[in-house]
Amino acid sequence: MSYKSIAHRKQLQLEAQIPPQWRLDVSQIAPALLSPADSITKTAQYEAISVTNLPRTCGLLTDKELKITERYSVQPMLDAIRERKFTSKEVVLAFCKRAAIAHQLTRCLTEPVFEQALEQAQRLDDHLQLTGQPIGPLHGLPISVKDSFHIAGVDSTTGLAGLAFRPATQNSPLVDLLTSLGAVIIAKTNVPQTMGALDSCNHLFGRTLNPLNPRLTVGGSTGGEAALLAMRGSMVGFGTDIGGSIRIPAMCTDLYGFKPSAGRVPIAGTQEAGNIPGKGRISLQPVAGPIARSVEDLRAVMAEIVPRAELFSEDGIPGRWLDSSVGSFLLACDTIPQSPPSGRKKFTFGILRRDGLVEPLPPVAKVLDEVAQMLRCTPGVEVVEVPVPPALSKCQGIAGRLMGVDGGIPMIDLLESTGEPLIPWLKNRMKRGREMTLSQVGALQAQRAQVEREMLQMWTTRRATTDGNPATAASWTRDIDAIIHPVAPHPVPEMDRYNAVGYTSSWVLLDYPAGTVPVRSIREDDLELGKDMTAAVLGSWDKANRLLWDEKTVDRRVYLGSPLSLQVITPKQHDYELIQAMEIIDRVVTTERGRVSKL
Repeated sequence: MSYKSIAHRKQLQLEAQIPPQWRLDVSQIAPALLSPADSITKTAQYEAISVTNLPRTCGLLTDKELKITERYSVQPMLDAIRERKFTSKEVVLAFCKRAAIAHQLTRCLTEPVFEQALEQAQRLDDHLQLTGQPIGPLHGLPISVKDSFHIAGVDSTTGLAGLAFRPATQNSPLVDLLTSLGAVIIAKTNVPQTMGALDSCNHLFGRTLNPLNPRLTVGGSTGGEAALLAMRGSMVGFGTDIGGSIRIPAMCTDLYGFKPSAGRVPIAGTQEAGNIPGKGRISLQPVAGPIARSVEDLRAVMAEIVPRAELFSEDGIPGRWLDSSVGSFLLACDTIPQSPPSGRKKFTFGILRRDGLVEPLPPVAKVLDEVAQMLRCTPGVEVVEVPVPPALSKCQGIAGRLMGVDGGIPMIDLLESTGEPLIPWLKNRMKRGREMTLSQVGALQAQRAQVEREMLQMWTTRRATTDGNPATAASWTRDIDAIIHPVAPHPVPEMDRYNAVGYTSSWVLLDYPAGTVPVRSIREDDLELGKDMTAAVLGSWDKANRLLWDEKTVDRRVYLGSPLSLQVITPKQHDYELIQAMEIIDRVVTTERGRVSKL
């Protein structure tokens, strides 16, 4: 069958899973959203108006359902269910309804599993009523997962017509792990065609819109999750990240994203069609992780997943998560840990302003300066400048070549089997290549190892010796606890214009955990209207990035009100310290935001 015929059938199937009583009036939906094909091609029709308030005003949610979906973070919600203020079914129903509304406004869902979710919620209620005990620590928590995760009996198309109507025969290990903890999966969410693009758009389901501003990209490849979370249609979403696919959508939608080290969150057993089997074992390994509306919510789910990952998946590693109570790690000022991971008296942040290939645009550089200054004024925190390591500029190229070890041949074969054309973001970026030989892959991995070795020096600004011999290996000490870096060298761009993936893909190559923390929105003064960048262009990537600021090619006012975020990075396997670092920054930023609002 042609991709158009398959897409038509799939869209009818998706529409049938939205109950009639949960449907919006046509007048409340952007005209281009009424047709999946139009949502891809008629992007100029979208107005730059947030739709995040529509679930609250559309009349489909009761006051109780609005309270459930808007007033609770993860831990208070879990407490409310255990204390029987709400039943699991009431909570799951409220989020299913809100997810259905979010989908009609953003095209964020691929596989609603509302009926199964409500049945599971009823079983959880029955168990709690009978035993007085919850099923697990996430009992009744409504969550969502990216389309690439398998749920038995449900498609995992990853936006490809050639994979439609081939339901999974078993769950992904992460799905089993989350279910064992008592969480309830309510839906799977949209991704870009091939999952190799940074705008969540495909011919099977259409384009997912950014609910904050439909003129701007929602990011990819975990874009459906980000849209759903931004609309409060789920409490936590799980995605995957190989080039920035968790952190970028979080940046685009004012959310918190967490890319852990490999093995912390199970990713095995996800959709691999379109790639050679076992590709992640020989090239660049993607990781799975959460997107949420707060650091506390990230902490709540990671605290339960990390100690159990090795029990559910062959790629899970043994892990230990410290006390999940934030208070036990904070001083009276409620902003910094009592004892930094390195054991020093102060928590040290390094400021890494650029990657050496692409110069950040003014709003990005400005917000980095602002956060650095806030941290310098924070008791117990030290801030140091980190020179761009020469090896960092090599990371993007190595990561890109490792992602393409199969030449894209299986994926292009799959697309051609139904006559499916490439989406706009991929048209000039993807073509049939040549599969690498074993010796070529080995040489790339050797380059990767050398870069990893060189990048270790980024964490040490000096040597501390006990025996007076600076050459003693044991004398090395880590001076920097976490690094702050842009998520991207540009603000949230218009659709199909995302650039410079190296700011996120490099940290996957190095297997450093990295997270996204929102800071503030873009203001009028950030636009510097009429003022051009004067720094010399560094190369082709930098030249492309400048087009997002050049007033001849973009109206900078499109960025007004869009979120500015920062990326936080820690060394390999220091995932718990990443949560600590993100929390410090978030609390400092939140305190400053509150101070400014009172002026």
